[in-house]
Amino acid sequence: MLQRLYHATMRLAAHRHALWWLAALAFVEASFFPIPVEALLLPVMFANPRRAWLAAAVATAGTVAGGVAGYAIGALLYEFAGRPILAFYGYQEAYGEFARLYDAWGVWIVFAGGFTPIPYKVVTIASGAAGLDTTVFVLASAVSRGLRFGILALLLAWFGPPARAFIEKRLGLAVTVAFAALVAGFAALSWLL
Repeated sequence: MLQRLYHATMRLAAHRHALWWLAALAFVEASFFPIPVEALLLPVMFANPRRAWLAAAVATAGTVAGGVAGYAIGALLYEFAGRPILAFYGYQEAYGEFARLYDAWGVWIVFAGGFTPIPYKVVTIASGAAGLDTTVFVLASAVSRGLRFGILALLLAWFGPPARAFIEKRLGLAVTVAFAALVAGFAALSWLL
């Protein structure tokens, strides 16, 4: 099953509209969707290594735009949409403490949420609800997400074909590690709150 899913994703990644799909996934991931951008970003980079830096830029732009949408959910629609989304991820109770952290650590919270496996959508919604300065939010998002995706492009430039062969040979292990990183991100956020 994983092999079929992997090959379907690789076909999508090689499609002429792959960058548009990547931008769309990056947008929704940053505002409410639970699947990480790397689920499509890495296959897009593997499918066309010469466009890895472009893919990283598209993912960065999409995720920053989606982050602004998440910020707007928190700022304008917290009661209607933000609270249910945070409740879905189990962070409604901890939101009060998290919001207080923004007074002293706002830019660093956004940077950590953009660079680490901490769920970025929680950070975007909380940033809007806490009223973090919009310019600070956008800049911290652009730097952290750009750095995260740029490192992937750099690693692909160094280890591209061997990394792809490793993932294809050990797909189950790669999925397990990715899932563990996602769980660790949620656990880290729980610990911080």
